Amino acid sequence: MTVDNAHVRRQHVKVNGTTLSYLSSGDSQGSPLLLLHGTFWSRVWQPSLPALGEHFRCIALDLPGFGRSEGELTINEASVPALAQTVLDAADALGLDKFSVAAHDIGGAIAQHLAVHSGRIKRMVLMNAVMFDSWPVPTVERFRDPAVREAVTVEELQQGRRDATRKAVARELTDDELDDYLSPWKSPARSRSWMAMAAAADNAYTLELVPALKEAAVPTLLVWGRDDGFQKIEFARRYVEEIPASGLVEVDGKHIPTEDSPQEVADAVVGHLRA
Repeated sequence: MTVDNAHVRRQHVKVNGTTLSYLSSGDSQGSPLLLLHGTFWSRVWQPSLPALGEHFRCIALDLPGFGRSEGELTINEASVPALAQTVLDAADALGLDKFSVAAHDIGGAIAQHLAVHSGRIKRMVLMNAVMFDSWPVPTVERFRDPAVREAVTVEELQQGRRDATRKAVARELTDDELDDYLSPWKSPARSRSWMAMAAAADNAYTLELVPALKEAAVPTLLVWGRDDGFQKIEFARRYVEEIPASGLVEVDGKHIPTEDSPQEVADAVVGHLRA
């Protein structure tokens, strides 16, 4: 990935003995915003980071075995509660006490878990995130089968990620952009980590949070690419109907709206977090 070093930097932090990578933007003394990914990686946040960094200390984390981070997830380590603990450990290592969180895809399940259980989330943004029983989608759910995970090669997983990435963005990505998105999965360890996350995907994690989310009423904004074929906007509309202190901003785009409407996503996030 070509990173504008004037606005976005790639940095690293040691968490539980593993070096985790993250994209950072903004003043290191600014109000912290931790950005999470799901079945993609921190790259999904990169288009909006320069604008977000004008207002916050942004940290777009790569989970272990994803993106540019070291390590490899097992299925147990890839469960939502386990990943939430990893995120809290990373926050501790980065010197964050209370912080806001923005989360995409399965990262949204992690964020909802943190909002309910950690007591450290000030405000939350869910961008085309999983919720209720919206997940796992069939292309992810099939990796619950150990035989599928055993049979899939790195090359086959790369092709699957290529197809999914194309479907996740409304505009046509350039060859360089697509290659950048796919670059982590050239690594067998990162391919296994992705399959572990897929195998651990379970909507019981989000369904069981609903009563506590209603009670906690953490100020939450849903920012949604309205043409998402993976996480349907109907789930976002249901969320704001059922969960107090939540609102929805719809933007042009599909599953990764930062690629289609980066400024609109950033403006919505800024407006919510500075309210």
